[in-house]
Amino acid sequence: MIHPRKKSICIGIYLILSTVFAGTGNKDIYKQVRKNQSLMNDVYRHLITNYVDDIDLDAFTKMSIDNMLLELDPYTVYLENEEKSGIEMLTKGKYGGVGIQIGKREKQLTVISPMENSPAKRAGIMSGDKIIKIDGNETEDLSMDDAAKLIRGEKGTNVILSIQRYGEGELIEFVLTRENIKVKDISYSGMLDDQTGYIRLTRFSRNSDTEMKRALEELLEQNMTGLILDLRDNPGGLLNSAVNILDLFTHKGELLVWTEGKTQKSHRKYQSKLVPIVPDDVNITVLVNQGSASASEIVAGTLQDLDRGVVIGRSTFGKGLVQTVYNIDKERSLKITTAKYYIPSGRLIQKPGYLPEEILADTSLEDSVFYTKGGRAVSGEGGITPDHEVELDRALPILSASWRQGLFFNFVQKHKMDYDEFEDVERDTSIMTQFEAYLHASDLNIFMKGESNYLDMKDMLWTLDSTSVQIQGALDILDSYFEQIALTQFEREADKLYHWLLVEFADYFHGEDGRIKVSSKQDTDIQKAMNILHDPIVYESIFLPQ
Repeated sequence: MIHPRKKSICIGIYLILSTVFAGTGNKDIYKQVRKNQSLMNDVYRHLITNYVDDIDLDAFTKMSIDNMLLELDPYTVYLENEEKSGIEMLTKGKYGGVGIQIGKREKQLTVISPMENSPAKRAGIMSGDKIIKIDGNETEDLSMDDAAKLIRGEKGTNVILSIQRYGEGELIEFVLTRENIKVKDISYSGMLDDQTGYIRLTRFSRNSDTEMKRALEELLEQNMTGLILDLRDNPGGLLNSAVNILDLFTHKGELLVWTEGKTQKSHRKYQSKLVPIVPDDVNITVLVNQGSASASEIVAGTLQDLDRGVVIGRSTFGKGLVQTVYNIDKERSLKITTAKYYIPSGRLIQKPGYLPEEILADTSLEDSVFYTKGGRAVSGEGGITPDHEVELDRALPILSASWRQGLFFNFVQKHKMDYDEFEDVERDTSIMTQFEAYLHASDLNIFMKGESNYLDMKDMLWTLDSTSVQIQGALDILDSYFEQIALTQFEREADKLYHWLLVEFADYFHGEDGRIKVSSKQDTDIQKAMNILHDPIVYESIFLPQ
């Protein structure tokens, strides 16, 4: 006999499906739903009645639903009371956690972005890192909500994330202490020079547009002629906030974004309703990277499509799906992907491949080339492709390891009382000698390029023949080679290490304001944006059709 509560779940899901498909007016689909629902009920009934062992109906039903939804996109999930409250905590921006936004990329749990001033950010976790294990639990088959549940927890408790990073041969373990995470929408706004304003927006929440309007007004009062809007590592948020922010830059009546889904209710157009507060003669650049998702992609892509801004950086995440929460009862709900986002050129933001082709009724391909308002060709293969692509700096072993082990942060905490102000740090000619000694004392675990592969080969050769004089001689030469490289590596990385040490001290003395001002001097994306904004001919030429 099926438990009454489980019957209510099945009936609730059935009613949702009935309502959705009835709204489409497609009777054939409605018949298919009834037929397949009947099949599922029959299978369920036979299993419960005849299976040799007693089955925990609650666990079995939840597992069945989860496995069914696993075949769809990673954002369509079944939620129970505990999971719903977790999502509500995330929405409010205050919860016990480590401060990372996560998503699925190629079926792997991926860091979309670490939040500013969070345990994850301070430890050196980066956008694009693959989370392979959480406290030793494999993440391959975890939904994003289940993964978030494991990462969240009480303030002061630890969580271990095992990370696979591009270019690293082995998993990297981060032991992070959970904190109460509070996220400001605009982490910094100010003038980088006498012409260029800069705003870093970290998410799109209820207050984002109000904060953005205030920041823009302050910058315009300082005679800003060019703006850098930094959406890097911004995982998105509320659609209405994105639309309201676009309202500040675009002409009244412009089509900004629209959604399309199966039901009439899911078809919506969003147009600019206000006269922009940013004049047309203020040039705009938008910084994006692989951590820019959803609402960030709407803002960047729409400004690109309307030829209102130049997009700089790296291709974005490609999340263009709209979710709606349907309550089954007081304790359970379904979060279902119900529509897709499209921007003015007609481009779909969502990257392909989020759904297996074998369960798709329509496998026809979307167009891949679209055109902006001024006739420029733009890519329509998902995500936003920058107008100017900026390559990431090559990973440096000591720098990467120092970030990973939190050594910049720890060094500053150890020496912060040695200085009265940030300028004292800049004047200290011995600081790099102190930092080098600190790295040695910290037992910094680094591998030179190719060293990890060499060590694997070394183990294999010893297994084949541990007595060979020739093998030992060759290995001695290679050991010496890597030792010599390691001895001079600090000198090769000194400029970068010094820069990031200053950034960490600036953060201590002046908070996010200080961090941005110092880091921008060697930020290749910001420097590219400033070069373009300072050259009106180059800026205008970007909007010309090729």
